[in-house]
Amino acid sequence: MLAKRTCTATFMATIIGSLAVTPAVAQNLCRPTLTVANALLSPIEQPNLQRRWTAVISANTSECAVNSGGFFDIVFTRLSENAPDLEFRQRFAWSPFAMKVAMDFAADEAVGQYRIENITSCICRDRGAEDRAAANLGRKP
Repeated sequence: MLAKRTCTATFMATIIGSLAVTPAVAQNLCRPTLTVANALLSPIEQPNLQRRWTAVISANTSECAVNSGGFFDIVFTRLSENAPDLEFRQRFAWSPFAMKVAMDFAADEAVGQYRIENITSCICRDRGAEDRAAANLGRKP
């Protein structure tokens, strides 16, 4: 009976402890802002008879810690001359730098729409530490 009470007490303490930690962890997560620029679909390329959709993705990671990175999805609506329209997603990696992404499509396909979804969070930048470091160097934050 004593072992059962000890086990129950340990279980309850673990649950209460994890509930207390969860908000603190959630507050330290930020999300970069991703934007799409220069999206275009190439002419049909020989000999594979494909078209390539390319775009430049820029990430505003000003709220993220240095060297952050993660993933995001681009949801495409594929238009086809010979098949129903199809919505699908492709996963890409984001970083603090602008990156070029590409997807191949058949000659009879085009991109009707696209949007960014499911951007993974980053650890928030520690503004307090940056201010302290600047003060130690004699600069204004």
